[in-house]
Amino acid sequence: MNQTKPKLWTKEFILISTVNFFLTLVFFLLIVTIAVYAVAEYGATTSQAGLVTGIAIIGTMTGRIIIGRLIENIGRKKTLVIGLILFVLTTLLYFVNLNLSFLLVNRFLHGMTLGMASTAAGTIVAQIIPMTRKGEGIGYFSMSSTLATAIGPFIGLYMSQHTSFDMIFTLCVVFGLVSLSFALFTKVPPVDYSSKTGQARGFKLSDFLEPKALPIALITLTSALCFSSILSFINFYAIEIDLVETASFFFVVYAIAVLLSRPFTGRLMDIKGANFVMYPAFVFLAAGLLLLSTASSSPSFLLSAILIGLGFGNLQSTTQAIAVKLTPTHRMGLATSTFFIFLDAGLGFGPYILGFIIPLTGFSSLYAILGFTALAATLLYYVLHGRKERAESTAASIS
Repeated sequence: MNQTKPKLWTKEFILISTVNFFLTLVFFLLIVTIAVYAVAEYGATTSQAGLVTGIAIIGTMTGRIIIGRLIENIGRKKTLVIGLILFVLTTLLYFVNLNLSFLLVNRFLHGMTLGMASTAAGTIVAQIIPMTRKGEGIGYFSMSSTLATAIGPFIGLYMSQHTSFDMIFTLCVVFGLVSLSFALFTKVPPVDYSSKTGQARGFKLSDFLEPKALPIALITLTSALCFSSILSFINFYAIEIDLVETASFFFVVYAIAVLLSRPFTGRLMDIKGANFVMYPAFVFLAAGLLLLSTASSSPSFLLSAILIGLGFGNLQSTTQAIAVKLTPTHRMGLATSTFFIFLDAGLGFGPYILGFIIPLTGFSSLYAILGFTALAATLLYYVLHGRKERAESTAASIS
Protein backbone atom coordinates (compact mmCIF):
# COMPACT_ATOMS: atom_id res chain seq x y z
CA MET A 1 0.00 0.00 0.00
CA ASN A 2 1.37 3.43 -0.94
CA GLN A 3 1.81 5.83 1.91
CA THR A 4 1.66 9.54 1.25
CA LYS A 5 4.63 11.45 2.62
CA PRO A 6 3.61 14.08 5.18
CA LYS A 7 3.63 17.57 3.67
CA LEU A 8 6.72 19.68 4.29
CA TRP A 9 6.15 22.86 2.27
CA THR A 10 3.21 24.18 4.27
CA LYS A 11 2.30 27.87 4.48
CA GLU A 12 3.73 28.02 8.00
CA PHE A 13 7.03 26.42 6.95
CA ILE A 14 7.46 28.95 4.12
CA LEU A 15 6.53 31.92 6.34
CA ILE A 16 8.93 30.97 9.15
CA SER A 17 11.74 30.25 6.67
CA THR A 18 11.18 33.70 5.15
CA VAL A 19 11.25 35.32 8.60
CA ASN A 20 14.54 33.57 9.32
CA PHE A 21 15.95 34.67 5.94
CA PHE A 22 15.30 38.38 6.56
CA LEU A 23 16.54 38.22 10.17
CA THR A 24 19.81 36.64 9.09
CA LEU A 25 20.13 38.94 6.08
CA VAL A 26 19.89 42.09 8.25
CA PHE A 27 22.41 40.65 10.72
CA PHE A 28 25.03 39.93 8.05
CA LEU A 29 24.28 43.11 6.10
CA LEU A 30 25.17 45.09 9.23
CA ILE A 31 28.15 42.87 10.11
CA VAL A 32 30.01 44.07 6.99
CA THR A 33 28.97 47.74 7.25
CA ILE A 34 28.69 48.72 10.93
CA ALA A 35 32.46 48.89 11.56
CA VAL A 36 32.87 51.38 8.71
CA TYR A 37 29.93 53.35 10.11
CA ALA A 38 31.53 53.44 13.58
CA VAL A 39 34.79 54.79 12.13
CA ALA A 40 33.09 57.31 9.82
CA GLU A 41 30.53 58.67 12.31
CA TYR A 42 32.31 58.37 15.66
CA GLY A 43 36.01 58.17 14.77
CA ALA A 44 36.27 54.69 16.30
CA THR A 45 39.64 52.96 16.40
CA THR A 46 40.12 49.62 14.65
CA SER A 47 39.67 47.70 17.90
CA GLN A 48 36.57 49.71 18.83
CA ALA A 49 35.11 49.09 15.38
CA GLY A 50 35.77 45.39 15.84
CA LEU A 51 33.94 45.49 19.16
CA VAL A 52 30.98 47.24 17.55
CA THR A 53 30.82 44.37 15.06
CA GLY A 54 31.36 41.50 17.50
CA ILE A 55 29.28 42.66 20.47
CA ALA A 56 26.11 41.82 18.52
CA ILE A 57 27.14 38.14 18.50
CA ILE A 58 27.60 38.26 22.29
CA GLY A 59 24.14 39.84 22.50
CA THR A 60 22.72 37.07 20.32
CA MET A 61 24.15 34.38 22.62
CA THR A 62 22.77 36.20 25.67
CA GLY A 63 19.34 36.40 24.07
CA ARG A 64 19.38 32.68 23.28
CA ILE A 65 20.41 31.72 26.82
CA ILE A 66 17.60 33.80 28.36
CA ILE A 67 14.84 32.89 25.91
CA GLY A 68 15.72 29.19 25.81
CA ARG A 69 14.46 28.95 29.39
CA LEU A 70 11.41 31.20 28.95
CA ILE A 71 10.07 30.36 25.49
CA GLU A 72 7.70 27.61 26.61
CA ASN A 73 6.28 29.83 29.36
CA ILE A 74 5.80 32.83 27.07
CA GLY A 75 4.64 30.79 24.07
CA ARG A 76 6.52 30.14 20.85
CA LYS A 77 4.64 32.47 18.51
CA LYS A 78 4.39 35.21 21.14
CA THR A 79 8.16 34.97 21.71
CA LEU A 80 8.75 35.29 17.96
CA VAL A 81 6.47 38.32 17.61
CA ILE A 82 7.87 40.11 20.69
CA GLY A 83 11.41 39.39 19.50
CA LEU A 84 10.67 40.82 16.05
CA ILE A 85 9.00 43.96 17.47
CA LEU A 86 12.09 44.58 19.63
CA PHE A 87 14.30 43.76 16.62
CA VAL A 88 12.60 46.51 14.57
CA LEU A 89 12.77 49.00 17.46
CA THR A 90 16.50 48.45 18.03
CA THR A 91 17.07 48.76 14.27
CA LEU A 92 15.34 52.16 14.40
CA LEU A 93 17.77 53.20 17.16
CA TYR A 94 20.62 53.14 14.61
CA PHE A 95 19.21 56.47 13.40
CA VAL A 96 19.93 58.00 16.83
CA ASN A 97 23.41 59.55 16.68
CA LEU A 98 24.54 60.00 20.27
CA ASN A 99 27.97 58.49 20.83
CA LEU A 100 29.96 55.30 20.43
CA SER A 101 28.83 53.95 23.81
CA PHE A 102 25.17 54.24 22.76
CA LEU A 103 25.97 52.41 19.51
CA LEU A 104 27.67 49.61 21.44
CA VAL A 105 24.71 49.21 23.80
CA ASN A 106 22.27 49.19 20.90
CA ARG A 107 24.35 46.61 18.99
CA PHE A 108 24.24 44.36 22.07
CA LEU A 109 20.47 44.80 22.43
CA HIS A 110 19.97 44.28 18.69
CA GLY A 111 21.87 41.01 18.96
CA MET A 112 19.70 39.95 21.92
CA THR A 113 16.51 40.53 19.93
CA LEU A 114 17.93 38.53 17.05
CA GLY A 115 18.78 35.68 19.42
CA MET A 116 15.28 35.79 20.83
CA ALA A 117 13.47 35.86 17.47
CA SER A 118 15.69 33.38 15.63
CA THR A 119 15.54 30.86 18.50
CA ALA A 120 11.75 31.07 18.42
CA ALA A 121 11.75 30.64 14.62
CA GLY A 122 14.01 27.59 14.85
CA THR A 123 11.84 26.08 17.58
CA ILE A 124 8.61 26.64 15.64
CA VAL A 125 10.01 25.17 12.43
CA ALA A 126 11.29 22.09 14.31
CA GLN A 127 7.79 21.66 15.71
CA ILE A 128 5.90 21.93 12.41
CA ILE A 129 8.24 19.71 10.33
CA PRO A 130 6.95 16.10 10.21
CA MET A 131 9.13 13.75 12.26
CA THR A 132 9.85 11.51 9.26
CA ARG A 133 11.15 14.50 7.29
CA LYS A 134 13.01 16.29 10.08
CA GLY A 135 16.44 16.14 8.47
CA GLU A 136 15.15 17.24 5.06
CA GLY A 137 13.00 20.00 6.55
CA ILE A 138 15.70 21.52 8.73
CA GLY A 139 18.06 21.28 5.78
CA TYR A 140 15.69 23.41 3.69
CA PHE A 141 15.06 25.79 6.60
CA SER A 142 18.80 26.26 7.10
CA MET A 143 19.11 27.18 3.43
CA SER A 144 17.30 30.42 4.28
CA SER A 145 20.26 31.32 6.52
CA THR A 146 22.75 30.21 3.89
CA LEU A 147 21.17 32.44 1.25
CA ALA A 148 21.11 35.34 3.68
CA THR A 149 24.80 34.96 4.56
CA ALA A 150 25.63 35.33 0.87
CA ILE A 151 23.10 38.03 -0.09
CA GLY A 152 23.36 40.15 3.10
CA PRO A 153 27.08 41.00 2.80
CA PHE A 154 26.68 41.59 -0.94
CA ILE A 155 23.87 44.14 -0.38
CA GLY A 156 25.75 45.73 2.52
CA LEU A 157 28.99 46.21 0.62
CA TYR A 158 27.20 47.47 -2.48
CA MET A 159 25.10 50.00 -0.54
CA SER A 160 28.06 51.21 1.51
CA GLN A 161 29.78 52.15 -1.76
CA HIS A 162 26.77 53.74 -3.46
CA THR A 163 24.44 55.17 -0.81
CA SER A 164 24.22 56.56 2.74
CA PHE A 165 24.16 54.69 6.04
CA ASP A 166 20.65 56.05 6.67
CA MET A 167 19.49 54.23 3.53
CA ILE A 168 21.13 51.02 4.79
CA PHE A 169 19.34 51.34 8.15
CA THR A 170 16.06 52.12 6.38
CA LEU A 171 16.32 48.93 4.34
CA CYS A 172 17.04 46.96 7.52
CA VAL A 173 13.91 48.40 9.14
CA VAL A 174 11.84 47.42 6.08
CA PHE A 175 13.19 43.85 6.19
CA GLY A 176 12.41 43.70 9.92
CA LEU A 177 8.82 44.85 9.33
CA VAL A 178 8.39 42.26 6.56
CA SER A 179 9.54 39.55 8.99
CA LEU A 180 7.12 40.80 11.65
CA SER A 181 4.17 40.82 9.25
CA PHE A 182 4.95 37.28 8.10
CA ALA A 183 5.21 36.09 11.72
CA LEU A 184 1.79 37.57 12.56
CA PHE A 185 0.19 35.45 9.80
CA THR A 186 1.88 32.24 10.97
CA LYS A 187 -0.29 29.70 12.79
CA VAL A 188 1.65 27.71 15.37
CA PRO A 189 -0.03 24.49 16.60
CA PRO A 190 -0.34 23.99 20.37
CA VAL A 191 2.42 22.02 22.09
CA ASP A 192 1.73 18.73 23.85
CA TYR A 193 3.13 19.09 27.37
CA SER A 194 1.82 15.73 28.59
CA SER A 195 5.38 14.31 28.76
CA LYS A 196 6.60 17.26 30.81
CA THR A 197 7.34 16.29 34.37
CA GLY A 198 7.17 18.67 37.27
CA GLN A 199 10.47 20.25 38.08
CA ALA A 200 11.69 21.97 41.23
CA ARG A 201 12.36 25.65 40.98
CA GLY A 202 15.88 26.96 41.31
CA PHE A 203 18.96 27.66 39.27
CA LYS A 204 19.92 24.59 37.25
CA LEU A 205 22.03 24.24 34.14
CA SER A 206 19.19 22.28 32.51
CA ASP A 207 17.01 25.40 32.78
CA PHE A 208 19.29 27.13 30.26
CA LEU A 209 20.79 24.28 28.19
CA GLU A 210 19.26 21.01 27.01
CA PRO A 211 21.45 18.14 28.32
CA LYS A 212 20.40 15.78 25.51
CA ALA A 213 21.58 18.32 22.92
CA LEU A 214 24.93 19.09 24.58
CA PRO A 215 27.01 16.29 22.96
CA ILE A 216 26.00 17.24 19.41
CA ALA A 217 26.33 20.93 20.34
CA LEU A 218 30.00 20.30 21.17
CA ILE A 219 30.44 18.91 17.65
CA THR A 220 28.77 22.06 16.31
CA LEU A 221 31.18 24.19 18.35
CA THR A 222 34.21 22.39 16.91
CA SER A 223 33.09 22.67 13.29
CA ALA A 224 32.04 26.32 13.78
CA LEU A 225 35.49 27.10 15.18
CA CYS A 226 37.01 25.75 11.96
CA PHE A 227 34.60 27.73 9.79
CA SER A 228 35.16 30.95 11.74
CA SER A 229 38.65 31.05 10.22
CA ILE A 230 37.00 31.37 6.80
CA LEU A 231 34.59 34.12 7.85
CA SER A 232 37.24 36.25 9.52
CA PHE A 233 40.50 35.66 7.68
CA ILE A 234 39.76 34.57 4.11
CA ASN A 235 40.25 38.10 2.75
CA PHE A 236 43.58 38.53 4.56
CA TYR A 237 44.73 35.16 3.23
CA ALA A 238 43.58 36.06 -0.30
CA ILE A 239 45.70 39.24 -0.16
CA GLU A 240 48.68 37.18 0.97
CA ILE A 241 48.39 34.71 -1.94
CA ASP A 242 47.32 37.38 -4.46
CA LEU A 243 43.80 36.09 -5.10
CA VAL A 244 41.80 39.11 -3.95
CA GLU A 245 39.44 39.19 -6.95
CA THR A 246 38.76 35.47 -6.63
CA ALA A 247 38.02 35.85 -2.91
CA SER A 248 34.95 37.97 -3.69
CA PHE A 249 33.36 34.85 -5.22
CA PHE A 250 34.30 32.49 -2.36
CA PHE A 251 31.06 32.76 -0.40
CA VAL A 252 28.92 32.74 -3.54
CA VAL A 253 30.47 29.41 -4.57
CA TYR A 254 30.18 28.19 -0.97
CA ALA A 255 26.47 29.08 -0.87
CA ILE A 256 25.78 27.36 -4.21
CA ALA A 257 27.44 24.16 -2.94
CA VAL A 258 25.29 24.24 0.19
CA LEU A 259 22.06 25.01 -1.69
CA LEU A 260 22.59 22.20 -4.20
CA SER A 261 23.53 19.58 -1.60
CA ARG A 262 21.14 20.30 1.29
CA PRO A 263 17.99 18.76 -0.29
CA PHE A 264 19.83 15.48 -0.88
CA THR A 265 21.66 15.34 2.46
CA GLY A 266 18.46 16.11 4.37
CA ARG A 267 16.63 13.21 2.73
CA LEU A 268 19.66 10.96 3.22
CA MET A 269 19.61 11.65 6.95
CA ASP A 270 15.90 10.83 7.21
CA ILE A 271 16.30 7.59 5.25
CA LYS A 272 19.72 6.29 6.29
CA GLY A 273 20.48 8.18 9.50
CA ALA A 274 22.77 11.05 10.50
CA ASN A 275 26.02 9.07 10.21
CA PHE A 276 25.62 8.82 6.43
CA VAL A 277 25.79 12.63 6.25
CA MET A 278 28.08 13.50 9.15
CA TYR A 279 31.14 11.36 8.34
CA PRO A 280 31.42 12.46 4.67
CA ALA A 281 30.78 16.07 5.76
CA PHE A 282 33.76 15.96 8.15
CA VAL A 283 35.93 14.62 5.33
CA PHE A 284 34.73 17.34 2.92
CA LEU A 285 35.40 20.08 5.50
CA ALA A 286 38.88 18.72 6.24
CA ALA A 287 39.69 18.34 2.53
CA GLY A 288 38.49 21.90 1.83
CA LEU A 289 40.63 23.41 4.59
CA LEU A 290 43.70 21.40 3.57
CA LEU A 291 43.24 22.38 -0.08
CA LEU A 292 42.82 26.02 0.96
CA SER A 293 46.10 25.86 2.88
CA THR A 294 47.93 25.02 -0.36
CA ALA A 295 45.80 27.05 -2.81
CA SER A 296 47.83 29.05 -5.31
CA SER A 297 45.32 29.53 -8.14
CA SER A 298 41.69 30.57 -8.58
CA PRO A 299 40.42 27.03 -9.43
CA SER A 300 41.94 25.46 -6.31
CA PHE A 301 40.77 28.40 -4.16
CA LEU A 302 37.16 28.07 -5.36
CA LEU A 303 37.26 24.27 -5.25
CA SER A 304 38.06 24.60 -1.55
CA ALA A 305 34.90 26.74 -1.22
CA ILE A 306 32.84 23.91 -2.75
CA LEU A 307 34.34 21.32 -0.40
CA ILE A 308 33.86 23.53 2.66
CA GLY A 309 30.26 24.16 1.59
CA LEU A 310 29.62 20.42 1.29
CA GLY A 311 31.30 19.98 4.66
CA PHE A 312 30.36 22.72 7.11
CA GLY A 313 27.12 23.61 5.31
CA ASN A 314 25.76 20.11 5.90
CA LEU A 315 27.31 19.65 9.33
CA GLN A 316 25.41 22.73 10.47
CA SER A 317 21.96 21.59 9.34
CA THR A 318 22.45 17.94 10.34
CA THR A 319 23.63 18.71 13.87
CA GLN A 320 20.61 20.99 14.33
CA ALA A 321 18.30 18.19 13.17
CA ILE A 322 20.00 15.75 15.56
CA ALA A 323 19.62 18.19 18.47
CA VAL A 324 15.84 18.52 18.05
CA LYS A 325 15.33 14.82 17.28
CA LEU A 326 16.95 13.83 20.57
CA THR A 327 14.72 16.15 22.59
CA PRO A 328 11.13 15.88 23.88
CA THR A 329 8.68 18.25 22.21
CA HIS A 330 8.28 20.48 25.26
CA ARG A 331 12.07 21.09 25.40
CA MET A 332 12.61 21.80 21.70
CA GLY A 333 13.04 25.48 22.51
CA LEU A 334 15.93 24.72 24.84
CA ALA A 335 17.45 22.27 22.33
CA THR A 336 17.31 24.86 19.55
CA SER A 337 18.74 27.50 21.87
CA THR A 338 21.55 25.15 22.97
CA PHE A 339 22.47 24.37 19.36
CA PHE A 340 22.65 28.04 18.37
CA ILE A 341 24.55 29.08 21.53
CA PHE A 342 27.35 26.67 20.67
CA LEU A 343 27.23 27.60 16.97
CA ASP A 344 27.47 31.30 17.85
CA ALA A 345 30.25 30.62 20.35
CA GLY A 346 32.34 28.89 17.70
CA LEU A 347 31.74 31.59 15.09
CA GLY A 348 32.00 34.49 17.54
CA PHE A 349 34.94 33.52 19.76
CA GLY A 350 36.78 31.43 17.16
CA PRO A 351 38.46 34.40 15.44
CA TYR A 352 39.64 35.73 18.81
CA ILE A 353 41.21 32.37 19.76
CA LEU A 354 42.70 31.78 16.32
CA GLY A 355 44.09 35.31 16.36
CA PHE A 356 46.66 34.13 18.90
CA ILE A 357 47.73 31.26 16.64
CA ILE A 358 48.13 33.16 13.35
CA PRO A 359 51.27 35.10 14.37
CA LEU A 360 52.92 31.76 15.17
CA THR A 361 51.77 29.80 12.11
CA GLY A 362 50.62 32.15 9.34
CA PHE A 363 47.34 31.66 7.48
CA SER A 364 48.40 28.71 5.33
CA SER A 365 49.52 26.59 8.28
CA LEU A 366 46.46 27.65 10.27
CA TYR A 367 44.13 26.22 7.62
CA ALA A 368 46.20 23.02 7.52
CA ILE A 369 45.93 22.68 11.31
CA LEU A 370 42.18 23.25 11.16
CA GLY A 371 41.90 20.64 8.40
CA PHE A 372 43.38 18.03 10.74
CA THR A 373 41.16 19.39 13.53
CA ALA A 374 38.11 18.65 11.37
CA LEU A 375 39.36 15.09 10.86
CA ALA A 376 39.88 14.70 14.61
CA ALA A 377 36.32 15.93 15.15
CA THR A 378 35.15 12.80 13.31
CA LEU A 379 36.42 10.71 16.20
CA LEU A 380 34.80 13.08 18.70
CA TYR A 381 31.51 12.70 16.85
CA TYR A 382 31.80 8.91 16.93
CA VAL A 383 32.35 8.92 20.70
CA LEU A 384 29.62 11.47 21.53
CA HIS A 385 26.89 10.42 19.09
CA GLY A 386 27.93 8.36 16.06
CA ARG A 387 28.26 4.98 17.79
CA LYS A 388 24.89 5.43 19.50
CA GLU A 389 23.30 6.33 16.16
CA ARG A 390 24.87 3.25 14.56
CA ALA A 391 23.65 0.96 17.35
CA GLU A 392 20.09 2.31 17.04
CA SER A 393 20.13 1.90 13.24
CA THR A 394 21.38 -1.68 13.57
CA ALA A 395 18.71 -2.50 16.17
CA ALA A 396 15.99 -0.97 13.97
CA SER A 397 17.09 -2.97 10.92
CA ILE A 398 17.08 -6.23 12.90
CA SER A 399 13.64 -5.58 14.32
